[in-house]
Amino acid sequence: MQTYHRAFLSLAFPTLLVGLAALAACSPTPSAPVAAPVAPAPVAAAHLTLAGSSTVQPVAEAAAQAFEALHPDAQVDVQGGGSSVGISSARSGLADIGMVSRGLKPEESDLAAVSIAIDGIALVVHAQNPVAGLTKEQVVSIYTGQFTSWKALGGEDHAITLVNKEEGRSTLELFEGYFGLKGKVAAGAVVIGPNGQAITTVAGNPWAIAYVSIGSATFAEAQGTPIKRLSLEGIAASVETVSNATYPLVRPLNLVTRGPATGLAKEFEDFLLSDAGQKIVAKEDFVPVPHAPPAL
Repeated sequence: MQTYHRAFLSLAFPTLLVGLAALAACSPTPSAPVAAPVAPAPVAAAHLTLAGSSTVQPVAEAAAQAFEALHPDAQVDVQGGGSSVGISSARSGLADIGMVSRGLKPEESDLAAVSIAIDGIALVVHAQNPVAGLTKEQVVSIYTGQFTSWKALGGEDHAITLVNKEEGRSTLELFEGYFGLKGKVAAGAVVIGPNGQAITTVAGNPWAIAYVSIGSATFAEAQGTPIKRLSLEGIAASVETVSNATYPLVRPLNLVTRGPATGLAKEFEDFLLSDAGQKIVAKEDFVPVPHAPPAL
């Protein structure tokens, strides 16, 4: 009997070990923890920066909104500062596009300019001022201090408040150049920056006179601002006279880049020259450029 049991165990034990090994081999091994899916990194928005002329700024801002609606992945920032800022920012790369409300000078040949609109410069006074127009000689007499009262111009006997532009503004440069006033403006003038500041100053002073963008002045008048544009040499300062080239003091509104524009900057320039872009120009009371494509 004992021999039988020993024989049985000697046969069964190896079989048991094999069976246990088989079971161990068939048992599932603990799985490694599954990593959570990683969300793809967001795609950075294409960014475009414009800086410079306060005259061009409202056109660029309106165009930026329309452009972003057509290009949801694009972000367009528009900043002022004056045309000199537009030139320096484009040159230094601080801005992709500089806004300049004049033509480029010979020493600025490193920049490329695209005209997106035409504008004029108007003398503006308070809406209650009875004076309706001035000659070139009268403007010179006002800004050099020869005329100090509106009475000398057919108005009321009130002192004239001169409003002048700060350095670096192309409107100042063009105004002084046209009237020969470089270095001759009377002391004591109120010095301002952007067009809006000049318009606000005149609206708040019945006896002030300033010079601003015709487009900016026209827009302000339509909004109820109490100013009016004076005729110059008998020619009304209007979008119409700028358009038909009868107004004497006009200038182009330019976008400038360091070399011909490429990429998003080129797309933005092309948009402003398109039918949709030129409609924005006209809505802001500026004159569309002749080389812009006609409406389809």
